[in-house]
Amino acid sequence: MAIFITDECINCGACEPECPNNAIYEGGVEWAIADGTGVTDDYTLEDGTTVAPEAKQSPVDDDLYFIVADKCTECKGFHEEPQCAAVCPVDCCVPDENRVETEEELLARKARLHL
Repeated sequence: MAIFITDECINCGACEPECPNNAIYEGGVEWAIADGTGVTDDYTLEDGTTVAPEAKQSPVDDDLYFIVADKCTECKGFHEEPQCAAVCPVDCCVPDENRVETEEELLARKARLHL
């Protein structure tokens, strides 16, 4: 399952540099699938939308740091545990119970993001 940042976030930014997929952004910042990944061709997001790799997408949250679920692999293939959760001083990087994914699915996403 993807990790998400709860509204208890204090906007410290500790999580952002720890993400191997560059899936974490400051509130209000547009994101692109190519940011910090190896994606160079059009990419199909989980909702079925196909985007150009550099195309800017709307922020998930305007006020707090957020995690782009389409880029989150829970650090599978990189680390033993999600690094955002490991460094968060207020424990607000938590599993999203509404987005349950298998390790196989997360590793497949990692492979798509890092060709």
